Amino acid sequence: MNADLEEIKEFIQATPPFDKINTATKLQLSKHLQISYYRTGHKIPAKIDGETMVYLVRKGILAYYNSYNDSGNDNCNELLGKLSEGDLCSLFCQNDSQHSVLVEEDCLVYGVTLTALTTCLADYPAALAFLLHSGEKRLQQKMGEVSESSLVASSLSNASIADYYNYPAITITADATIQQAAKYMSEQNVSCLVITIDNQPRGIVTDKDIRRRCVADGLSSQVVVAEIMTENMTTIDIKYCGYDALAIMLSQSIHHLPVTKNSELVGMITATDLMHKEGHNAVNISSSIHKANSIQALAELSNMLPKLQLSMAKLGGSADYVGKNLSALNMAFTIRLIALAEQKLGPAPVAYAWLSAGSQARQEQLAYSDQDNALIISDDMQPEDENWFKQLAHFVCDGLAACGYIYCPGNIMATNDEWRQKKSVWQGYFKEWVTEPKPQALLNCSVFFDLTTVYGNSELLINVRKNMLRYTQINTLFLAHLSRNALLQKPPLGFFRDFVLKQDGQNKKGLDLKHSGIAPIVNLARIYALAEGIAEVNTLERLRLAAGTPSLSKEAADNLIDAFEFLGMLRLEHQAKQLELQAATDSYLLPKNISKLEREHLKDAFKVIKEQQGYRQLA
Repeated sequence: MNADLEEIKEFIQATPPFDKINTATKLQLSKHLQISYYRTGHKIPAKIDGETMVYLVRKGILAYYNSYNDSGNDNCNELLGKLSEGDLCSLFCQNDSQHSVLVEEDCLVYGVTLTALTTCLADYPAALAFLLHSGEKRLQQKMGEVSESSLVASSLSNASIADYYNYPAITITADATIQQAAKYMSEQNVSCLVITIDNQPRGIVTDKDIRRRCVADGLSSQVVVAEIMTENMTTIDIKYCGYDALAIMLSQSIHHLPVTKNSELVGMITATDLMHKEGHNAVNISSSIHKANSIQALAELSNMLPKLQLSMAKLGGSADYVGKNLSALNMAFTIRLIALAEQKLGPAPVAYAWLSAGSQARQEQLAYSDQDNALIISDDMQPEDENWFKQLAHFVCDGLAACGYIYCPGNIMATNDEWRQKKSVWQGYFKEWVTEPKPQALLNCSVFFDLTTVYGNSELLINVRKNMLRYTQINTLFLAHLSRNALLQKPPLGFFRDFVLKQDGQNKKGLDLKHSGIAPIVNLARIYALAEGIAEVNTLERLRLAAGTPSLSKEAADNLIDAFEFLGMLRLEHQAKQLELQAATDSYLLPKNISKLEREHLKDAFKVIKEQQGYRQLA
């Protein structure tokens, strides 16, 4: 083999997806490559001698643009990205006349005809698809592979109820005595029984029920067990997954779930079953949080959060799954702190709602995020009541800080008088922000348009949100200002050779996944939701609900969902490596620490964001 051909073969060997093909195929492909040199300013041809071309950059820089007509003005070109050594240019396989590729720095490229490429890669359809598909399609395929691989990961999010539950469910008739029930539970070595009447399940009794409702109350053990059972018991169908069982247990503070199939009782799943399967899980920690009687005890429990995040990441949990679990635990810490505060301060003088904002409200929080919270108080509050709510706010926020949730740098907390107000004041805030979208108002919108009730009267927030959405849907000027503000966060593409790296607080350089990738999608999803009157605040749900509306096409929604999940996955994997080293977590990823294939997918994700931002800018 001559030296030039060997050099070409070695070069393409390092370029995905050619690294997945065998040596003979690489050699065959190398023989079909055409070596070309293009000077700065030259336009790369889509076809040569009538053949569609695919290019691999050997040296130099290419820039590709999206050309569009802006209000009748021609030659409006938007830079979509740049290609340098080792990058593929297969854009022309889309036959898209709106895109053009220009030489920005003298280039040496290897070109191959689509016909030759298809022939050489006949036995590698996945590699050929990677070359010919758009960035959006490649990203979709990648996330599909992630979903498939997660099916074999032992995580609650992708394990069936059938992997956990015990069968059959142990039952006893409603006319049995409490003593008989307790004896039967001991014999069967179970912690609960399903109570039946005429062979139909009518309730459930647990060992805790026997202690609390019988022994503690001095009730005779000869009373029928139906007297202490829980009626209208919650059940779960066998078709659901372990995460669904976890969510029900967390939301209803229960530890036993009867399992049904076609509405027939088939078994029982308990919190212990989930704990045995997943170790330090949210059910276990949540139960301990509920029992904690001091801030110190809660702070000790919070030390388990990094371990939980690491465990869930290693078990294959998605960023969405991990975020929902950790956000639920933040909520559990907050609720317990409020309960401790009310024990100290006495009952609230009027109705109120403790709110979370930002990533916690969106259920996208990872371990030890900073605080974003507020209080909506009933308009019945009197001046003498204000001190009670001030003390509540300081007790809870100080308690959260002791648990590792640092104080908000922007002072968006209930301890700030501005964010501890009556319902009517909050109504005024939102109306003013929407009707007079000043810079500070737009910053407030980015936080307070993502709110959820953690504790208290949820109707207070529901009423405020209904009025707010009524304003946003009809105020196109506000949406335009909000869009312009959101578009200031650009994905780091289109610069010299590669991604733009930023320094964090410790002067470490990296690719800021949170602010450069995740946050722009969060902002876009929020704008779509406000434009369409969608009350949901979770980013993925906003995108799903906005899909197919005038604000967002179904295809664009799917692309943004793929990009959001991919960026979240990279961030989660990055932080898992830091947690294993017992280092502080951040979102600054060095591109050199991921594979070249993942870097290509990362570029695809950023291109999706940039394209949707471009559409929003033109809207």
